[in-house]
Amino acid sequence: MTQQTLEWIGYAASAIVLISLLMKSVRKLRLINLLGSLLFTFYGFMIGAIPVGLMNAGIVLINLFYLWQMVHEKTYFTLLEASMDTDYYTYFMDFHKQDMETFMPLPTDVDITKAIKYYVLRNTIIAGIIVLKPEDAHTYRVLIDYAIPTYRDFKIGRFVFEGQKHVFLDQGITRLVTYPGNTLHERYLSKMGFSKDDHGQYVLELSR
Repeated sequence: MTQQTLEWIGYAASAIVLISLLMKSVRKLRLINLLGSLLFTFYGFMIGAIPVGLMNAGIVLINLFYLWQMVHEKTYFTLLEASMDTDYYTYFMDFHKQDMETFMPLPTDVDITKAIKYYVLRNTIIAGIIVLKPEDAHTYRVLIDYAIPTYRDFKIGRFVFEGQKHVFLDQGITRLVTYPGNTLHERYLSKMGFSKDDHGQYVLELSR
């Protein structure tokens, strides 16, 4: 392997590590940082910089440990209905509004509709929020379905739409509809079981 090739591997490793630090999701940060550390380990040993290789090999092991822990840790979720006229709700929406709008268009009339709101607790921490508005007796529109960046790993969505669908069914809700905000949001909805209809909205039929 030529010296120039090794230099490019070093540049690539540096760029990947820098990119990993831009990730809001801890899981993505660990995954991308793992790739950068692997490249740095290879680069360090190939150029004879043993301390660089050993240090990055250690970082690889640390990333693997925390990724394994994320996959295997026992996570407790709770769906908690809450009122819209609380100071915390207002603070939560204001604090996360800009991030929410990168995924979905936020309605301007949430607070004055007959919408229902749930906080999603993950190990007692409020990790997400879902707001639903009735369209008819059995159909509700998902106005907001949001997970904070730290917990954006699809577990919240699966908990709500799969593990807690009985909460909706018990209220007579058999159909959820929503419009996607962007391509990432469309992929998320597809993973959660929503299907796109002829009008461009995504629909989830609920059944026991």
